[in-house]
Amino acid sequence: MLHSETAPGAVKTEAAQARLELTVRGLLLGAAITLVFTAANVYLGLKVGLTFASSIPAAVISMAILRMFKTGTIYENNIVQTVASAAGTISSVIFVLPGLVMVGWWDGFPFWPAFGVCVVGGILGVMFTIPLRRALVTTSDLPYPEGVAAAEVLRVGTGSREGAVEGKAGLLAVIWGGIASAAFAAVTATRVFAGEIDYYFRAGASASGLGFSLSLALLGAGHLIGLAVGLAILAGFVIAWGIFVPILTAMHPAAGDAATIATAVWSHQVRFIGAGAIGISAIWTLLRLAIPVWTGLVSAIEASRRRAKGEGYLMARTEHDMPIGIVTIISIACLIPMAVLFVAFLNGGAISQYIVPLVIGSVLYVVVIGFIVAAVAGYMAGLIGSSNSPVSGLAILAVIGISLIVLFVAHGATGASQAALVAFALFVTSVVLSAATIANDNLQDLKTGQLVDATPWRQQAALLVGVVFGSLVIPPVLNLLNLANGFAGAPHHGANAAQPLPAPQATLISTLAKGVIGGNINWGMIWLGVAVGVAVIIIDEVLRATSKEKRKLPPLAVGLGIYLPTSTTAGAVLGAVIGWFYNRAVSRGRNADMAKRLGVLLASGLIVGESLFGVLLSGIIVVSKSGTPLSLVPDSFLVPSEIIGGIAFLALVALLYRWVAGMAQKAAI
Repeated sequence: MLHSETAPGAVKTEAAQARLELTVRGLLLGAAITLVFTAANVYLGLKVGLTFASSIPAAVISMAILRMFKTGTIYENNIVQTVASAAGTISSVIFVLPGLVMVGWWDGFPFWPAFGVCVVGGILGVMFTIPLRRALVTTSDLPYPEGVAAAEVLRVGTGSREGAVEGKAGLLAVIWGGIASAAFAAVTATRVFAGEIDYYFRAGASASGLGFSLSLALLGAGHLIGLAVGLAILAGFVIAWGIFVPILTAMHPAAGDAATIATAVWSHQVRFIGAGAIGISAIWTLLRLAIPVWTGLVSAIEASRRRAKGEGYLMARTEHDMPIGIVTIISIACLIPMAVLFVAFLNGGAISQYIVPLVIGSVLYVVVIGFIVAAVAGYMAGLIGSSNSPVSGLAILAVIGISLIVLFVAHGATGASQAALVAFALFVTSVVLSAATIANDNLQDLKTGQLVDATPWRQQAALLVGVVFGSLVIPPVLNLLNLANGFAGAPHHGANAAQPLPAPQATLISTLAKGVIGGNINWGMIWLGVAVGVAVIIIDEVLRATSKEKRKLPPLAVGLGIYLPTSTTAGAVLGAVIGWFYNRAVSRGRNADMAKRLGVLLASGLIVGESLFGVLLSGIIVVSKSGTPLSLVPDSFLVPSEIIGGIAFLALVALLYRWVAGMAQKAAI
């Protein structure tokens, strides 16, 4: 087993040698959880545009399994959740990668290019965040909601009798939450319950509407993001569907039903407003980070100098990062396979004559912009958590930037050359996004480690393992879903052609790449979104400065509410409100803290169960070659299914939350 205490370059002590932290069994257990959760996250991200952080459910599963070993420790459990957390983040590459199928460049997902994008970008993401740890974790007042929650789960679940009771209760919450959400999704697949309830209307020439997905996974995600972010997303929804959609449909009257008109305006115009709002919010976040990031870099270099002088033993365990020299070597080494990936992608294609300047420019772009995006993504994780960080908003900025660069290099390209430039811009953006999402996750994990007295360099090494195992799963799962459903807007769909996966972020980002390179991007709507984002930033800053309760309106969350579908935002907002009411209700009872933690674990279970069922259903669709293989009722059953499904949905949610609150009450007796 690997359990040397000291960081590279530090001095070993007897206490160090007795500490069990980075172990082979911990890495293998984390890798196994990563494989399962990555598959679930790929499906969830393509269906609703969101992924979930897997740290908390992974920690619970780890504690339940490692409890069977007398030598299991909180530090080893922390390593397991660190490895498994890669599932919730590296899978976010699906916010861009399906765009290559949508634009017709790929028919499927070739393993080595897709795997290479994830691994190279993921490793760079880990390396980029190491010098940021002190600025964004150690000396920062960012809340890191999921990192703190994971630390609490690890603390109470390890060692004491109370922890043993809560560990069992927490495992039950995850398991039964997963079973319930998978079962509900299965009934939805039979069409006895509707999958979505929507209502669109006309008011004169204007149109608008609301869609609500009967998804327990979305409700669970809403619980995790919290009320402040949930209300900010609601504000974005109101801006989109209460202001811009009605105004724009009235300005350009069109024939047709309300749903068709409203969704067309939202897709082709309003979403770009959301993109602009997210972009300016990300830039604002970066500006606020400039000084802390520089301070962290200086601190990391100083720590490396002290280790080189043999003073590592004088530093606290929680300050032992991977040495900056090793970080630099690994980062530079990643540039070689990255360049190979880019060369292979361009070689023999319509723009192969530009291969040298495109590869050099793209590698430099990934290094510079990748680090900037990693810093912003890490900040977002600290601010609102990994599950709901809109890293796809950063992908919007990244794809516009690389599209402008490739257009400059291959100026005047048309036809096939222009299509190749679009595909290459998406490919490069995939690497940047992989780095951003892992950075988003790594700092969250390091916050957990700081709170449980873990060793940072061990977690950083463990996350590299998670990156590799998560990357192994993504190409085959993407191929499975492509064969089963396909993607909206792609030239070819899968067996279930009537219900292609919407892949909302990939659709938007590929549209942006085509718009920039083709010269027909809707800059007017993007600049309008920038203006909206500036207004929200000002409101947020005023609230933070004048409110004693530290009220806030996270600009990134508002932008997310504008450009995500209503079916997604409505479910997440409801989950945030229900989670707030639940926490408020259990606060008045016994064992309130445990009840709140069990609520978090139930929410995680709701996400995992439905997501895993979605992957299973995709396999059934492929094998059966039927788009609705489990359907039991005809199309005429639609209205009854909406009523029955809605009632069952609310009843099941109430039952599950009451049950977990009851477990906490019984544990207090």
